[in-house]
This record gives sequence, C-alpha cells and structure tokens, in this order.
Amino acid sequence: MTPARTRLGHALAAALLAVVTVAQPAGAATTSAPGAPGTDEQYLPADKAGFGTSTTAASTVWFTVQKEGGLGEIYYPTIGTPSARALDFVIADRHGHAVRAGAAADVRTDLTDPRSLTYRQTFTERSGRWRLTAAYATDPARATVLAELTFTAAPGDTYDLYAVYDPALANTRGNDSGRTRGHTLLATDGTVASALTGSPAFAATSNGFRGTSDGWTDLLADGRLDGRYPAAEAGNLVQTAALRLTGPAGHRHTTLALGFGTPGTAEAVARASLRQGFDRVARSYAYGWQHYLDGLKRPPASLATAQQRQLYRVSVMVLAASEDKTHRGAYVAAPAMPWAFGRDDPSGPYHLVWSRDLYQIATALISAGDTRGAGRALDFLFHAQQKPDGSFPQNSQVDGTPVWGGLQLDEVALPIVLAHQLGRTDPATWDHVRRAADFLTGYTQDGNRAPWSPQERWENQSGYSPATIAAEIAGLVCAAAIARANGDTTAARRYLATADAWQARVKDWTVTTTGPYSPEPYFLRLTKDGNPDAGTAYDIGDSGPTGVDQRRVVDPSYLELVRLGVLPADDPAVVNTLRVVDVQLGVATPRGFFWHRASFDGYGEKVDGSQWDYGLPADSRITRGRAWPLLNGERGEYALAAGRPGAARAQLTTMARATGPGYMLPEQVWDRQPPNTFTPGTPTFSATPLAWTHAQFIRLAWNLHAGRVVEQPAIVARRYG
Repeated sequence: MTPARTRLGHALAAALLAVVTVAQPAGAATTSAPGAPGTDEQYLPADKAGFGTSTTAASTVWFTVQKEGGLGEIYYPTIGTPSARALDFVIADRHGHAVRAGAAADVRTDLTDPRSLTYRQTFTERSGRWRLTAAYATDPARATVLAELTFTAAPGDTYDLYAVYDPALANTRGNDSGRTRGHTLLATDGTVASALTGSPAFAATSNGFRGTSDGWTDLLADGRLDGRYPAAEAGNLVQTAALRLTGPAGHRHTTLALGFGTPGTAEAVARASLRQGFDRVARSYAYGWQHYLDGLKRPPASLATAQQRQLYRVSVMVLAASEDKTHRGAYVAAPAMPWAFGRDDPSGPYHLVWSRDLYQIATALISAGDTRGAGRALDFLFHAQQKPDGSFPQNSQVDGTPVWGGLQLDEVALPIVLAHQLGRTDPATWDHVRRAADFLTGYTQDGNRAPWSPQERWENQSGYSPATIAAEIAGLVCAAAIARANGDTTAARRYLATADAWQARVKDWTVTTTGPYSPEPYFLRLTKDGNPDAGTAYDIGDSGPTGVDQRRVVDPSYLELVRLGVLPADDPAVVNTLRVVDVQLGVATPRGFFWHRASFDGYGEKVDGSQWDYGLPADSRITRGRAWPLLNGERGEYALAAGRPGAARAQLTTMARATGPGYMLPEQVWDRQPPNTFTPGTPTFSATPLAWTHAQFIRLAWNLHAGRVVEQPAIVARRYG
C-alpha cells in the first residue's frame, strides 16, 4: 500500500470510529431505550418571553421562548401545529450533579435587534460560577430553528453542557420515535420528522422515554449521561446531546440547528442551515423583519417613550408572525396553550382562528399600514371560514375547518364591518356580505327575530349582549352601504330597517333601572330574556356562582356601542355604567388601573395561583379571572370618543406597563389574589403574547395620533350620532 493510500485508510478508519463513538460509545447501551412509552407531560407554561419566525413563506417554522429559559413549543408546518414541546439546556458539574440551566440561574430575555423578532437569553448562575447565552432565529430559506450558544465558567471550573430536546411531531406528544445517525438526532412521527445537529459535532447522544430513560432523568441521577441509547421506539420521546461546551477557552461556542421536514429531508434541512452559520442566517432573518417594518407607517407620535415605541414595533411583528404561511390570512389567537389547555393533544383553542380576534388583528394591521395583511384576513374569513348559510364558525383550524360548534353573532357581523373598512364593495365581496347580513336578519330564537346570540364575546353565555348587538347593528349598516354599491337597494333598506329597530331597543334589552349597583340606569353584561329589570338568574360558569341575578353581572364590553358608533359617548346610561364598572370590576395595581372582564368571572388561575382547569364544580369559586389589559385599550378608545385624549393616553401607558419579558403583552395580569405571591399588574400564566392585546395597543396608539377612533364606521356614527 502506498503512503498516500495508507494515510487515506487511516483517515477513513478514524472517521468511521468517530461515527461509531457517537452512536454507540464504549460501555453504553447498544439497544433501543427501555421504559416505553414514558410519561406524558403537558405543553409548557403559556407566558412566553418571545415569539418568532422569518418573514418568508419558505420557512414554515415558528418558535417560542420560555420565560424560565430555553425554547418552548416550536410549530411546523403551520402555526396551528406544534411539532416540538421544548429545547432546554442542562449543566453538569462533573461532581455528580446536574441542573436545568434555568433552574440554577437568573434568566433574562432580550431583543438583539429592536426591529426584529430575534432573541438572546442570558443565564447567569446565581453564585456566579458560570454563564450561558443562547440566541435564537429561524432560517428564512428553510424550516430550521438555530440557537447560538456561548458558555463561560469561573477560572478553574469545568462543566458539561447538554441540549435536551422534546419533540411533539405532527401535533401529538406521544408517538415520536428517535434514533442517532452519525452526529444527528432524528425523530419521526409518520410523515413528519425533525433533525437536531450541531457545530462542533455532538460528543454523545441518547434517545429515551420521558421519565424513564431520557437524558434528563439519567443526568439527574449522577451528573453523567450513562444510558446513551441509539434509538427509541414510538412514545414520549426525549433526545439528549452532549455539547462540546465546558467553559474554558476553546470550548465556549456551539451552534445548534433543529430542522423539520419529512423523514427523508429533515437532516438535510438542518445541515444546510448549519453550513450557513448562525450569524449569516440571523442577519438574513433580521433583514426580513426590518424590510417588513420599512414598508409600514412610521410609529405614531402618540408613543411617548422608547419603551412604548419598542412595544409598538414588537406588537406589529407579533401580529405578522401570527399568520400561517400556507393558509394566508389565517392569524391565530396566540402561540401558546395556557393552563389545562396545555394537556390537549392535539393542541387546543388558542392555536385556532377566531373571526372576532381576526377582526381585531386586521383593524390593527390597517392602522399600522399593512392593508395587504388585513385583506388576506378578510379573504380567509370569506373564502375559508364562512359557511354556506352565511354564518361563521366559533373557531377554525388554519385551513378553515370548523372546530368548536358554537355560534356567536358578533363573529358573523364583524367581517362585514372589516369589509367596509377595507373599501371592499366588489361583487364577490358583496356576495359574502349579503349572506352574512341575511343570516343576521333571519336568525330567530324561539320564533323571535331579535339580536339574541347563542354566545356573546366571552364565549360561555347566551342572551342579549350589548357588545354583540353593537357589532350586529354596525354590520348591517355597513352591509347596506355595500348593497347600495352593488345596486341592491331593497337589501339595503331591509338591513337599515333592522339595524334601526335594534338600535332603538338596545337599551330596552340591556339597561336596568332596578339593579343593585346604582339608582341610575346601567348596562348589564347580558340579559337572558331581554328584560333587564327582571331578576332573571343564570349560572356564571368556570366555577363561578349559580343562580346569579342578571342585574348583578356587568361587563366593560358594552363600550362597543360607542366604539362602533351605535350610541354617543355622552349617553347617560353609558356614562353611569362607567362608574359601576370601575367599582365592580376595577383593580388598582402598581402598574396602573385594570378591569376584570365580567362580574364573578372564573376564567383564570385558581385562588392559590395554580392553573385553571376544566370541569370544576359550579359555585365552588375555585378559579378567578384576573384583569385584562385589552380592556384598557377599549377604555382608551372610549375616552377619545368622549373628547378626553389625556385619559386615553393614560390607558396606553398602563397597557405598556403590562408587558412581560421580550415585550410580550398578556391576556391577563395579576390582581391582588393571591396576596403576596405575584406582583399585581404583571402577566399571569394566561396566553402571552395574545394577538388581540397587541392589536388593541397598536390601534389605541394610532387613534391617539389621529385624535379619534379611526376604525369606527363613519356611516354608523353619522346615522346614530
């Protein structure tokens, strides 16, 4: 054999040995992992510290950042289908101890670019012995999430760092199988697959089942990865990679690439992104967001502080990131699964598209200058969601397939209002508007044609709701304008006649003069029978009390009557109800004054702060709904309509103070319960970021800039003003 061939033979042998060493290290297990199927754990807490995806359609992957550290749910191939539960980091001290990085450190999440959804997390060990930073982005050219890691240790200290990956492919947590191929961890579930690889290559890998043979369970025992299983059959799979990060110089940096695709393509996807390198991918990722923002209006002058301007930019990007890339116009409610919804498998309602939320998102996009995004939302509503009878489902998957079976008449009316706001009067749009308006005017309850709705906007009650009636009246007036534009004066007259009749009676149906909270008239959340002076009783739901007199239940949502132009801001019942709502639902916190969404609300954490759950006993009051920052935005819009811009500006300030890490706005913030546990005015474990809250912040900022409620249909306000 020639010397050249000898060197080549030695090189091939060394390469083969390296592959074998990673897949089946000496002394390690050589068979599939034991302990199948492992334990099932629900999805991670919903209070995210970050949310990102590229602006490109080619990269069908979204990531979330956990406040406690690491990545949470990763979505592929749609924003409605989680395909990973977590990517976390474990530190072992070589003295028999291992700990999750987030449990031993103070964790801070920062935007690395004020004009991009690029995040960096810093884990600082509480005694100062080590520090880990992790920066996250997605590859605009392919479905890969990248993490750039830097690890440093105190002089003389050496550690071992591990990446622990929990796949949940195809929107199910319990049917993933895994194996090691070379230096890559592969996971599959049917036709969906992921590949986790790194540079430098992993020092060791293992595939195991959660709680029995997974890497974290192994490391927790003695700080060593002993059970290096090359494969695991279908079950609750967890994959572990030993990284070549130890702390001393020369061993401080690594890049992880988590690629998604089919079993035949996922590894190639991950490796292609890894070859690009994190810096190059992150620059391209950030450029996409910068270019998107450059195509919109500049942030409005109403944003008085740098923090508010940053929150505004993040809010716009969060809305854009919430759109699916396959089913355009399908914006989901939130990239999270709060409380007991985290047990849902497949995932639950926040990953769905709601007509009402989509209206809120689209009107904010219009304000920000993204009319094309708003137009796609309307197209989705009419072409993917709308049913043949003209109604809309309570919610749908991102492809338009209905999920829950409820009917909410505001969700039928608001798409009409959106069409009018976008100036869409073409014949095709008119056909969809006509069907929705005809459904509203033809809907009956017990043979009575009235704006009674099977569900109002908070989902769990039926009746005459001021907010729902406001949407219906505005929708019919807007439908009449679109009808006239298409030459159908008969339909226009019919819609206006119905709207006028309902506007004339809305207070008769929903304003009490005999309620316990004020001797003056005030609006109720709803009435079951259209008789607000009667003591008709109903059960609140969500562990709330039973047999509650409807006159004792109020809700700030009645302000939709003013926002949509159905009643003037100075209407006496409107003004008096403000005082009632402030006393009954208001809560003062160090970050501002907030409101609960309704009397006796139970949609929130339990009294002790633990998670809300399904099916709790009625009248047990085990759970408590906390305060909703989006209601501050609605109060701010009312203040503008009432000619009080200073009061509106105060609401914008309060909303900005409600943010969590990463400028994420929550569904709810803590009130004073439980005491001395959480800081009032800070995000609860509810869905964070909630698209509706971010949309409301954007809209209020632009309304302040304009000095009026921009999304208010002028034709409604003129008719009833």
